[in-house]
Amino acid sequence: MPPGPASRHDRPIFVLGCARSGTTLLRLMLHSHPRIAIPEETRFVVPTWTARCDFGDLTERGNRRALAEWITGNRSTKVHVLGLDPAAVIDEIVAGPPTLGSAIGIVFRAYARLHGKPRWGDKRPSYARHAGSLLRMFPDAQFVHLVRDGRDCVSSLLEMPWYKGDVHHAIAVWRETIDQGRRLARRLGPDGYHELRYERLVADPGGELTRLCGFLGEDFDPAMTRPEGLAQRAVSSRKEWHGRTRGAVTTSRVGSWAERLEPWEISLAEAAFGERLAEYGYEPSGLPKPPVSQLAHFTRVSSHRRMAQHKDALRERWRQRHEPNPVECRLTPEPSTSAT
Repeated sequence: MPPGPASRHDRPIFVLGCARSGTTLLRLMLHSHPRIAIPEETRFVVPTWTARCDFGDLTERGNRRALAEWITGNRSTKVHVLGLDPAAVIDEIVAGPPTLGSAIGIVFRAYARLHGKPRWGDKRPSYARHAGSLLRMFPDAQFVHLVRDGRDCVSSLLEMPWYKGDVHHAIAVWRETIDQGRRLARRLGPDGYHELRYERLVADPGGELTRLCGFLGEDFDPAMTRPEGLAQRAVSSRKEWHGRTRGAVTTSRVGSWAERLEPWEISLAEAAFGERLAEYGYEPSGLPKPPVSQLAHFTRVSSHRRMAQHKDALRERWRQRHEPNPVECRLTPEPSTSAT
């Protein structure tokens, strides 16, 4: 028999939000809590989930070993940044419950143990798209959605050296993430889903983090409001786009879209976002409507993205029908540990 539901303090935490909405800052704040361990993005969860049918029946030790070796040795992901002993992780997965969620949970649990913490989480902006998969593996998970003014997200995305899309795709990403978050909120309710605004987080870190800790069932710790010390050690200087996390929390970038976007880009974003901006309290620019040609271009981009997501959903349904094992995590809580 699988163990009963984990206690509130053992529930996994998944942080999501549109890219460039401040999720790295929030991850550092949460990792500064003495009980919570959230690594930098490892990007192995979704690829492992997608490949789950390739490893066969996980009740066979050899298949669990193949899965564990794939997770720890896959250089296309960033599992190595966790600083774990691959051999020890492999042995723990082989000895663990025969489900995919258990294998993934073991990796994050080992990371939390390395930091002397009893609770783990993970951060990736795209988790908004994959919340259903995460919930199948971790049905007791709690989701934290950080929302930022879409115009600031778009302007920041367009400046990133790793971003390959154009303004139309950037606008679509924010709109999709907001809509995915709303669906997740309806599905999980206030016990499983918590939304906070970036602008309020940087203006009043103590107040916003206190409310977040209340949702998580944890005591607020003032160290969470000072993530810059952790960032100086944990954020690579090569990631120039995260450079501001190494300084004190600031509101200096709030509303900077007004100088960073062209007027037509602002108009297009506001038209595409519809009522979503106003519903979050973001003030419109007052600019005239965008050219019809730009709206038509955005509509085509949005339609193509929906078609691609529909195809992904069909592939996912096929994989679900061919799963050789249950996927739900069956790990039991570890004994309490003290933060180092």
